Order: sequence, then structure tokens, then C-alpha cells
Amino acid sequence: MKLELKDFEEMDDEYSKLIRRMNPPRVFIDNDTCEDATVIQVDSFNKHGILLEVVQVLTDMNLTITKAYITSDCGWFMDVFYVVNQEGSKIRDKEVTDYLERRLLSNASLVPSLRRSVGVTPSEEHTSIELSGTDRPGLLSEVCAVLTDLHCNVVNAEIWTHNARAAAVVHVTDDSTGCAIKDPKRLSTIKHLLCNVLKGDNDRNTAKMILSTPGITSRERRLHQIMFEDRDYEKVENVGLGRLEDQRLRPHVTLLNIEKDYTVITMRAKDRPKLLFDIVCTLTDMDYIVFHGMVSTGKMESLQEFYIRHVDGLPISSEAERERVIQCLEAAIERRASEGLELELLAEDRVGLLADITRIFRENSVNIKRAEISTKGGKARDIFHVTDVTGNPVDMKIIDSIRQQIGQVKLQVKPDLILSANTPQETKIGYILSNLFKARTFQNLKLIRSYS
Repeated sequence: MKLELKDFEEMDDEYSKLIRRMNPPRVFIDNDTCEDATVIQVDSFNKHGILLEVVQVLTDMNLTITKAYITSDCGWFMDVFYVVNQEGSKIRDKEVTDYLERRLLSNASLVPSLRRSVGVTPSEEHTSIELSGTDRPGLLSEVCAVLTDLHCNVVNAEIWTHNARAAAVVHVTDDSTGCAIKDPKRLSTIKHLLCNVLKGDNDRNTAKMILSTPGITSRERRLHQIMFEDRDYEKVENVGLGRLEDQRLRPHVTLLNIEKDYTVITMRAKDRPKLLFDIVCTLTDMDYIVFHGMVSTGKMESLQEFYIRHVDGLPISSEAERERVIQCLEAAIERRASEGLELELLAEDRVGLLADITRIFRENSVNIKRAEISTKGGKARDIFHVTDVTGNPVDMKIIDSIRQQIGQVKLQVKPDLILSANTPQETKIGYILSNLFKARTFQNLKLIRSYS
């Protein structure tokens, strides 16, 4: 009997399922080992994408990873994460720790999806719209105006801009029924008009608007994928006059093959929430596997070192591939980096609110670099990162003027943390960091044995 390739793949899949049943995942949550963080250890049968799934769970629960040690060689995944909540404290609430354990066990047990899902449940409550095109001042205002005219209510959305490109995932409902929009003719009209807005005058070939299935992939991961497909990692001349051009705030990525069969990537960047997720998401979608890693954060800076291979089992071998990986990781870090003032808007939700707010921003020459829109229980909470149209900080007198124009809506400026003046210095890979990684790995093994 002649076996085809698909037969071997099915046999391999059944073997993987058997191994998972024989070695179910384990999660340990420890509040005693570390003085200022909760230690979470995840042991599981290894599979491509499991690191992202675990980090996704921690990110979804708004936990900050202050330190991590990653080991996923020899078919087994053993990772240790040091986490704190949004207040910087340990997780002591038993309901929260129990829920966290269930989520981690559930995700670690999942079979990898062909659609690169991270386990988000699909929703029929709204219509999901994905947008991409050339960034320009006032673009979000124009998009919101079109949606309002088409009787679409934005219930939540996330908008990123980077390197002259813009991407958004927007969830809308019909403004009269509050339900998802399913009429094909109406959806076609929405697509046509939004594409016209995205194209503008100079973007006839690259603007995109698609209707996606809600919940198949996390919104943030989808934004990374949209930006990556749009090649935002390629440098554009005369773009980015804002604060990211300050070299103190730019990520510093080095890449070198120093260990047998591994490429070692070292990254230094301004620390911020979800930084590890952004990096792991990009490596996963580029089909690289993290076999060993270390994450360490200081007061303002994060240091990450990963030992990786491509899914074909080979380290990075060409200069072109090396440059592309560096560019993509820099882009992944920069897409969500704070740029300009961070404004928080709190208001009673209503149809057209977002269109009105973004119009006022545009009329006052305030440029939205990134935004997160959310509504819950009739309340709107929107976060905007804004600059002036040249990419420089907005004059506070303009913010005061906007407050007067929007009336009863509460608009506040969130504190802005500035990185220390010390510019990250290039690190020689394979000496200090490698020794630290090996020492910590040994400590991890002792910790694992103590739990066994």
C-alpha cells in the first residue's frame, strides 16, 4: 500500500495528540518565591505557537511581565513568567488566579489552528472591518464620518499608524438595531466608500478594506499581520518627524549566530505593556520558533534575548534574511510605542460620538497616531495618542480649546513617562547575557524540580 504525504501528516497529528494525552499541561502559580511579583510556570508538550498563546493569555488579563525565562527544546515547553497587575502588585485574588490557571491550561491544550488563531471566541454581535492604507492627518475622522453617514455605530476599534502606513480593525453595528450588518448590498456600499477614503489622492493601488470573521484572530495580532503584509517595516524617507526619531526611544536589535544551530536575537527597548506579546507575535507569524529566551525589565527599559530557528529547523543564514528580521522586530516594537500626548476620553456613548470627536481633533490640527475605542454599558472610553500635523507635541492650549468644544465629555491627559537620557549601548551577545541566561536556566530547573 502506497502512503501519500497527507497520510504521514495525519499519523503525525495522531501521535502528537497521544503525547498530549499522556503528558497534559501543568500550570503553577506561586506568590511565595518572589518578593514583588507572582511567578507563573507553564509546562506543556511543545508545539509551534504555544509561547504566543501563553503570552496572549497574560496580555488579555492586563498582566505586566517583568521577567521571563523560556525553554522549549526537546519537545517540551517549560516557561517561567514573573507578572504583576496594573497596580504593580502581585496577583493575590484567588478568583483571578483560578481563572488564569484555567485559561492557561485551556490554551496550552489546544491543537494549533491552521488560521493562526489564539483561541478567541467568534462573535455574531458586530461586523468586523479591517482597513489599511497610507496614513495622513485626519484619516480617522474621514473614516468615522463615512461610517456615521452609513448608519454604522462603532462599538470598538483599534487604529495603529507606523512608517506612513495606517491599519485599523473596527467593529460596527447597525445604529438602529444594534446588531451586526449582514445585508450584502449595504456591505458592498460600505466597502466602496471606505476604499475611496483610504485611497485619498495618492494611494490608488495600496488601500485595502475587507470584512473579516470576528474573533478568528485577536485584534492586536491581526493589526500586526495587516501592517506586516503592508510592509510597514520598510523605511520611508522623510517620515516620522515625531518623538520616535529620538534615538533614545528607538529599539535596538542585534542578531548573530553564535551557538550551534541557533540564531541569537537581543533587543533593548523602552519598556511598556504588551512589548513581549508584540515581539513573540511577529516571530511566530514569520515562522520562527523561540527555543530559549530571557526577558528582563528595569525601571524604563526592557532587555530580551531569544535563541531561535526557522520552522524548517535552520538558523538565519543570509544577510537579506537577517536585515529583514531586524526591520520587522523594530517595526513590531515601534507600532505600539507611545508617541505624543496620551488622551483619555470618557463619555456617555451615542451614535456619531467618535465622528464628532475626531472631527474636532482634525479641525484643531491634532493628528491621531494611535487609538483604542471601546464601549461598555452605554459608556465610551477612548484612548488617543496624538501629535500635531508635523509629528511634534501638541500645545496644551489646543487641548484646552478642544475641551471647551466637546462640552460635557471628559477629556484628560494621561501622564507621559520619558525614557532616561542614557542611550542603549550595543551589547556583545554570547558573553554577559548568555552567562546570565544559563545561570537563570539552572535556577529554573531547580524550581521545576521543587514543584514536581
